[in-house]
Amino acid sequence: MFLTVLFALVFIQARKPKKAVWKPDPNTIEIKGGAFYLGASDEEVDMAMINRKKLVSIPSFWMDRTEITNAQYRQFVNYVRDSLCYLALYGGGINQTEDTVLKVDWAKVRRINYSSKAVIEKLNELLLSPDNRIQGRIEIDPNKLIYKTVYIDLKAAARASKGLEQAIGKFIVKQNQPVYPDSLVWMRDYSYSYNEPLTRLYFSHRSFNEYPVVGITWKQANAFCYWRTNNSDYFGGRPGRPDLKVDAIYRLPTEAEWEYAARGGLQTNTMYPWGSPNSRTKQGWLLANFKPGRGDYYGGTPNKDNIYTMKVESFPLNGYGLADMAGNVAEWTGSVYYEGGYNFLGDLSPDLQYNAKEEDPISMKRKVVRGGSWKDIAYNCQVSTRNYEYQDTAKSYIGFRCALSMSPKTK
Repeated sequence: MFLTVLFALVFIQARKPKKAVWKPDPNTIEIKGGAFYLGASDEEVDMAMINRKKLVSIPSFWMDRTEITNAQYRQFVNYVRDSLCYLALYGGGINQTEDTVLKVDWAKVRRINYSSKAVIEKLNELLLSPDNRIQGRIEIDPNKLIYKTVYIDLKAAARASKGLEQAIGKFIVKQNQPVYPDSLVWMRDYSYSYNEPLTRLYFSHRSFNEYPVVGITWKQANAFCYWRTNNSDYFGGRPGRPDLKVDAIYRLPTEAEWEYAARGGLQTNTMYPWGSPNSRTKQGWLLANFKPGRGDYYGGTPNKDNIYTMKVESFPLNGYGLADMAGNVAEWTGSVYYEGGYNFLGDLSPDLQYNAKEEDPISMKRKVVRGGSWKDIAYNCQVSTRNYEYQDTAKSYIGFRCALSMSPKTK
C-alpha cells in the first residue's frame, strides 16, 4: 500500500506542469566573460594611435549567432505596420498622444481584410497619397512606419551632480524613428553601376530572407533592439503570446564586446576570427565574404557564389559559434568612434558612448563599425580593424547583430 501511494505521489509530481522559464532564442550564443588585448593584431599598424593594445576584461553576455536577416528585420517592420493599422481601425487613428498606451489585439489584426474597400478607407492616413501611387496601386507609405521609443538616459542621470534627487522626467528621452530600410543605398553607394534589381527586391523578396539586412542606420538598429527587448514574444514567434517578465536587455554590442566575440576564444593575438593569418584555405577557398582581388569579387573560388552579400552562415563559424564576424556585411556597434579613445578607456567592460543630438557637430555622430563587408579588402575584415559611419547614415554594406545582457538569475 505504501509503495502504491508513493508511486502515485511520484507520478503526480512528474505530471506537474513546469514553470515557464524564459530563454534567448536559439540564434543567440552565450559568450563567457574573460580578459583579452583590445587592439591591433597586425604588427604593421601596432603603433597607430587609433587602436593601441590594451588589456581589458569583459563580463559575460549573449550575442546573435548571425547578423540580423531581412526576414528578422521584416518582423519589426510588420509589427509597426500592424500596430498602426490596428490604431487606424480600432484605436481612433494613428496620431495618438505620446502618453497613450494601447494594447494591440493581435487576434483582430490577423482578421484584417486588406482587400475590403471599407478597411482601405479607414487606413487612408497610412496610405500613399494618390499622386505617389504607381498604376493606381493602393499601398502603405513606408515613411509612415514610425516606431516610438521612450527610455531613460542613464548616462545623463549619472553625470548629473545629484541625479537621484532630480525628477526622472528630466532624463526621459522620446524618439520617433522611421523603421523601413533605405533600399536606395544599392544605387546611391555605387555610381555608374546597375543595381536596380537589388533596390527593388533585396529587402522585400523572400529569396533574400536569409541575407543580412542592410540600409539600416545606427538609429534604426537601436530602435530594433529596443523593440526586441519589449516584444520578445513577437520576435521569432507568434504575436500575442504571453510575455515572460525577465531582466533582459537587447542592444548593440560595445566595440570591445564585438572584438572579444570575434576572436572566438583564441588566446593568441590572431588577425582573423578563424585564427589563421591567411584569408584563404590551402585549397584557395575564401574564409569569408570579402573582396579578394582588384575588380574580382568572386575570387575565383566555388564557395563564393555572389558578388554582393551572401546568406548568413555561408562560411565556417568561429570558436564561439558565431557566423560572419568577418565579411558579408560590416556591423554597427553601440560605441562612439574616437581616434584616441583607447588611451583613456577603462579596463573593466570598456566603452565610449554618446547619444548625439541633431544639433551636435557631425564629428560627434560617428559610430564604430566592425567586421568588414563583401565590398572590402581582407584588412577591413581583421578582428581589430576599426572603421566608422555616421549614426544617421545607411549603407548597402552595413548591418548589425544584437547583444543581450541578462541578470544571472535568468540564465
